Amino acid sequence: MPLGQLIEYEDASDEVRAVYDDIMATRKTDWVNNFWKALAQDPQTLKRTWESVKQVMAPGALDPLTKEMLYIAVSVTNNCEYCITSHTAGAIQKGMTDEMLNELLAVVGMANETNSLVNGYRVPVDERLRAVAHGEAD
Repeated sequence: MPLGQLIEYEDASDEVRAVYDDIMATRKTDWVNNFWKALAQDPQTLKRTWESVKQVMAPGALDPLTKEMLYIAVSVTNNCEYCITSHTAGAIQKGMTDEMLNELLAVVGMANETNSLVNGYRVPVDERLRAVAHGEAD
């Protein structure tokens, strides 16, 4: 059960409808998902979040499929069922295969395991690795 209400298109203010229209036009779809309907309770949050998502998820140095897969990885780590489902659907629409998803989830699981071990043991970062990561290696 959602906290608050989901704002349907027909019940939305003009300000919210404008964002919904942009979402549908940008995504080339005829519906708005529940995430946006929940955010529409606060039109300023809806608009700000949509503008940020639209900018960050646009093609850039990373292709749209890679961005969706990164979103899945973070969502799995944060245990966000809605985001896992939403971005898995987006990644499938952009060409992700079952094999790619399986490999992604294996990497996420491994990263979470080794991150926990590193944090538990308080492993100091090797200076050589730090230099490479900062572009300072020979």
